[in-house]
Amino acid sequence: MKHLILCLFLLFVIPAPAQEMANLSLGDPPSQGMSPERLSRIDAMLQQSIAAGHIPGAVALIARNGKILYHKAYGQADTPAGKALEKEAIFRIASQTKAITSTAVMMLWEEGKFRLDDPISKYIPEFSEAQVLDTFNEADTTYTTRPADKPISIRHLLTHTSGLGYGVIDGDERFKKIYHKAGITDLFTTRDIPISESVKKLARLPLHHDPGTRFTYSEGLDVLGYFVEIMSGMPFDQFLRTRIFDPLGMDDTWFYLPDSKHGRLVKVQRPVEGSWEHYPVTFYDPDYPIKGAKRFFSGGAGLSSTAMDYAKFLQMYLNEGTYNGHRLLSRTTVRSIMGNQIGALWEDGPRDYGLAFGVLNSHGQDMGGQGSAGTFDWGGYFNTQYFADPEEGVIGILMKQTQGTTTDQTGWKFRQMVFSAIND
Repeated sequence: MKHLILCLFLLFVIPAPAQEMANLSLGDPPSQGMSPERLSRIDAMLQQSIAAGHIPGAVALIARNGKILYHKAYGQADTPAGKALEKEAIFRIASQTKAITSTAVMMLWEEGKFRLDDPISKYIPEFSEAQVLDTFNEADTTYTTRPADKPISIRHLLTHTSGLGYGVIDGDERFKKIYHKAGITDLFTTRDIPISESVKKLARLPLHHDPGTRFTYSEGLDVLGYFVEIMSGMPFDQFLRTRIFDPLGMDDTWFYLPDSKHGRLVKVQRPVEGSWEHYPVTFYDPDYPIKGAKRFFSGGAGLSSTAMDYAKFLQMYLNEGTYNGHRLLSRTTVRSIMGNQIGALWEDGPRDYGLAFGVLNSHGQDMGGQGSAGTFDWGGYFNTQYFADPEEGVIGILMKQTQGTTTDQTGWKFRQMVFSAIND
């Protein structure tokens, strides 16, 4: 009798394993503890933002407990052409690529191929003599260096503490000039360049600082895209397709879109004298996902995707590493990915940084409107964002494609209003 009582206790008290959670499917807000009335406030906010000219359009998706409760499109995908935005639209997700690349790295780590604190030079010898910038001559962009006090590790690259920079978008003008002079490919390109070529050039350039001493947003994930090629023996795009995208059912996520999907790519737009126009070619061609050589697989910024596809990726993490009948990561690995990997480098800020995401800490939770401690998030260069709260089982995704906006407040409003709609 005691054994029967114990079995019944285990059956009803211990929660089901995360891997038994269902794939994303449609649901209704009340059944998942969210208020339809409060969600409708998001409708009004986005419509008002479009009417006021703050954004040309957006796709928003909200899920809870594996149920999609809100997935809507607003405004225009191409304002000059009068093309309406649809839920299945494809967006350049830029730095949202980073978490996918990090996941690929950790999948290979689980196979015992390397340690996170291995020097990257063990696998990419060009990084064997890391140097830190010492002096810089503004007149002719020459510089001197000193040896770094330690090698760059794989963990440093995952956490943006390697000391590498980010070229055109670097916060330090000296590094913008150094990277430009060296011909580093930043973010995306239509030119015929393999990632190996750009990474090997990058390895010869000076660092901002000694590895591990500061957080400097960098091209470290581009280095790791090439590292994935080396460790897997596969082109980076093929590794992501066969090991992540196909298993998760992410059929609309690509570095370069198949011809059949070109028409779904949203135009990058900018505000000019009260109207929206196509963003011009600058240091990159905004149409890179559909033209050019299609050889540069940027692990830090190259992918395009849909709100639905990215929700599947986030749900895999909420499921502690599994989705669609496939386990990509162990729940123990997910726990490490979500841990604070940068110590006190962000001091008393609202977030820590893990191995793939920014992660809200208790201070950030207490500030309000951001989610529970443990909520993980990031965004992209073309005005996309995501967050996922493991405690509440909530996913929020807001996709836009803009540059040069100064009045867009939809990002913080969307997140704040999503969590305000929880009413269970």
